Amino acid sequence: MPPLILEDVGLTLPSAAGPVEILRGLSLTLAQGERVALVGPSGSGKSSLIAVAAGLERPSAGRVMLFGRDLSRLDEDGRAKLRRGRVSLVFQSFHLLPNMTAEENVAAPLEIARKPGAMAEARAWLDRVGLSARGRHYPHQLSGGEQQRVALARALAPQPALIFADEPTGNLDSNNARHVADLLFHLAEDTKAALLLVTHDAGLAARAERTVSLKDGHEAEAAA
Repeated sequence: MPPLILEDVGLTLPSAAGPVEILRGLSLTLAQGERVALVGPSGSGKSSLIAVAAGLERPSAGRVMLFGRDLSRLDEDGRAKLRRGRVSLVFQSFHLLPNMTAEENVAAPLEIARKPGAMAEARAWLDRVGLSARGRHYPHQLSGGEQQRVALARALAPQPALIFADEPTGNLDSNNARHVADLLFHLAEDTKAALLLVTHDAGLAARAERTVSLKDGHEAEAAA
């Protein structure tokens, strides 16, 4: 069973000017271990697709199957339970907890999943992303590239089967962006996680096995 299937998904959101159609008739299947880049102009619905696929936003039409479960049949707690330990999200903004050290940020999802040795595992993952010397530092003491590497370690430490990454290099300079991209693809391959990556970076998208473009009208189309 593929970890993610979207079937004819639509998303309409209210606005002051009336309903706005964000996604329309969108279908997508992500195979186990597959790495797919999602591209398109700003406002084409890429981040909304991630939110719907991860069960953070309910679609207005169609069906989302996550690990074989129809998300429309689950309440918020059920969706959170389904994601726990199996789905990780990496955003353009790092979303680290400011009152926790790098080690504690990485250990947090492991502790929530009640995995033994969470702090030791967190230190091991920080070492994998080249931050073993920064584990006791708080987010405000880290550079943007370091914070994103901590966010990557936190996302991958639970060994998820599926990673959603929404512009993970968007806030970084070119050197840090390249380093983070290398880590993301290497670690996703190493852990055999499927990856759905939103990016404006053509070079980054080219590293994926497949590219899906959101075009005008918010219809998905495979890109060559």
